[in-house]
Amino acid sequence: MSATSGETIMLLHRVPVFSALGDDDLNRLAEVAVPRRFESGEVVFREGDASNTCYIVRSGRARAVREHSDGRSITLATFGPGEIFGELAMFDDERRSATVEAIESTEAIAILGGDMRRLLRRHPDISVKLLSALGRRLRETNERLASQSFQTVQSRVAGVLLQFVTAYRAEGRGDGDVLITSTQADLAQLAGSSRESASRFLAVLERAGVITQGRGKLTVHDPEALTRYMY
Repeated sequence: MSATSGETIMLLHRVPVFSALGDDDLNRLAEVAVPRRFESGEVVFREGDASNTCYIVRSGRARAVREHSDGRSITLATFGPGEIFGELAMFDDERRSATVEAIESTEAIAILGGDMRRLLRRHPDISVKLLSALGRRLRETNERLASQSFQTVQSRVAGVLLQFVTAYRAEGRGDGDVLITSTQADLAQLAGSSRESASRFLAVLERAGVITQGRGKLTVHDPEALTRYMY
């Protein structure tokens, strides 16, 4: 087994929907998985594109976005290491329901829908887990949209920053400063606010020493202080 194949199998082991698979099936899946890399801001696929591939994040972070006809957009979900997206391609040949783009340099593996469907026919329990994951993501999206309706911009932006901190620490990046490679526009979109409003609040956080801003990135120095802005 090559080192690359071994790394892919380890990644597949981390994906909850594949937890019931044995080594043989994981090996077969790893054999048809194709490594992909996306730079920050690069689009993986667009809303309306043909749907024939799912992706599993190895490193980095991506997000799913829906765009309105008036130019506004809303972030539906974010994906980090060990998470799967584009999985609706496993169930039908409908067009993509959202645009997915990398929000930092991202490595992933791509699996064609035909290969996944063959696996689903052998292991129907995987379909149940995929549906469960989709249901959980839908609930999280609904909860986030509901909370954004009642929260202030400050609370929403602070919440987005805390989500990044939590995700990065879950990846074992330590308890010190957390570097977030996202622009003000990215953070505003995730928080469901205008860029101007998010920028004003980020300036408040910087003056308070909670964060330091740079070009296309910011560093969180005091994550606990963010909770004081959430209500």
